[in-house]
Amino acid sequence: MARTPKILILNGPNLNLLGTRQPSVYGRETLGDVERACTKTAETLGLEVDFRQSNREGELVDWIQEARDSHAGIVINAGAYSHTSVAILDALLAVDLPVIEVHLSNLFKRETFRHHSYISQAAQGVICGLGAAGYLYALDALGRRLSAQGEA
Repeated sequence: MARTPKILILNGPNLNLLGTRQPSVYGRETLGDVERACTKTAETLGLEVDFRQSNREGELVDWIQEARDSHAGIVINAGAYSHTSVAILDALLAVDLPVIEVHLSNLFKRETFRHHSYISQAAQGVICGLGAAGYLYALDALGRRLSAQGEA
């Protein structure tokens, strides 16, 4: 029996505050709501999710590196680290997995420093401005990519 492809969904700093932190920017859904929606969507796509959040850059890097041998792809919302972390970029490049970058808000309607993302250099696609639904679109994109490669 074929193994169900596992997708690592990583969430960076302050995403644990979803639902209460600036709901006009990030929405009212909690991170738990996002995780439940991702789990449900993944099941319909024949995928499994490994959903994690950390406020610590090094922990995110560790998880990315660990994914190399155990996961089929990565969905990442690195939060503010998207705009600052070469370490996360390097880790994503090193693991050689398909990556979809997600942002809840439209980065290009926000402060200028948010218009650049280091993470994008490692991503096959970037989804921003669509709220929590962006995670579901990212899972769909990875599922299609893996199917085309014969992995799902």
